Amino acid sequence: MSAVKPSTPAGVITAIAALISVSPERVRVVIDGAPASEPERLGAEVVEALAPRCGVLIRADHFWRQASLRFENGRRDADAWLDGWLDEAALRREVLDRCVETGWVLPALRDPATDRSLRPALVELPPDGVVVVAGSALLGRGLPFDLAVHVHVSDAALARRTPEEEAWTLPALARYQRERNPTTLADLVVRADDPVHPALLARPPRACTLLS
Repeated sequence: MSAVKPSTPAGVITAIAALISVSPERVRVVIDGAPASEPERLGAEVVEALAPRCGVLIRADHFWRQASLRFENGRRDADAWLDGWLDEAALRREVLDRCVETGWVLPALRDPATDRSLRPALVELPPDGVVVVAGSALLGRGLPFDLAVHVHVSDAALARRTPEEEAWTLPALARYQRERNPTTLADLVVRADDPVHPALLARPPRACTLLS
């Protein structure tokens, strides 16, 4: 296991892009982190840094289940947020499996704000294309990712950085850390208590089957 190395926001993007560049084939990447760590923003920056290699960002919240299922026990059920909001079967079928089988991906399924089904055009990836799935609590689900990045924020820093209206998710995030231990499932851990001065902990790449 590598030592923790101080880095910068730009250095984090460079490190992720370097890990992706190891494979000349299609790569399915997950960038996992609490909402306060903004994994979607990091994912977008990684996709931009990959150019001219083709990359597509998939926001995990665009593959949430419909609201009637998500809010069955109320809008702030932390356990449901962790275990039931993500439509794992759809994400696998429309993105992760389809990417390998056909080279096409569906970039979004549902608008998380309006709950309306989206009908974007399928995106075709070249043989070296990259799919970056970004969101929260994505590891430990058995989803077939080839490279996993986890943005780790301590409980204290997370409590400070999480908006008051989203604080109800903190117990779910604590359970995620306790039960799934995502830092042990990631190929690269970004320690981001201070987002301006992150640190990196890299591990040898492992097979996607180890992410279950």
